[in-house]
Amino acid sequence: MSILFEPIGVIHTPFYKPVGMPIQPAGAGDTLGTVELLPVYRPGLQDLDGFSHIILLYYLHRSQGFDLQVTPFLDSQPHGLFATRAPRRPNSIGLSVVRLRRVHDGVLYVTGVDMLDESPLLDIKPYVPDFDVPVATAVTVGWLEGRVQHAAGRKADARFQDKD
Repeated sequence: MSILFEPIGVIHTPFYKPVGMPIQPAGAGDTLGTVELLPVYRPGLQDLDGFSHIILLYYLHRSQGFDLQVTPFLDSQPHGLFATRAPRRPNSIGLSVVRLRRVHDGVLYVTGVDMLDESPLLDIKPYVPDFDVPVATAVTVGWLEGRVQHAAGRKADARFQDKD
């Protein structure tokens, strides 16, 4: 089976190379980015400006290859790839929840960007806590327990460099 996606737009950020960019939106703070939709998709933005946050699904266009065991940025021990958010994956799809500041002429102005400039946009979904946040008592975070609070302010290191 083959799956083909066509970008619906492009994400612009101040990050032109992987090293030094935020690792997660929580570490991106108020970093501004824009999401520019192709003209054919702009009518789909109607009513999006009523949401404070949106989910961006995008192609990790500079990611190459993957390893099934990785040492993530919040640990010194290797873990299975699917127990991490490492960007080098079999299907290079990124997901970020960002704050929507405004919508104007087919461009979304967002903060909290943690992706590379010119990332191809695959989809946009409104972030709805009642749908997207499981009941807190049922949530566990596996090996990240006691580590997630250290993510803010962390930047990508050599593990995120382009592979030649």
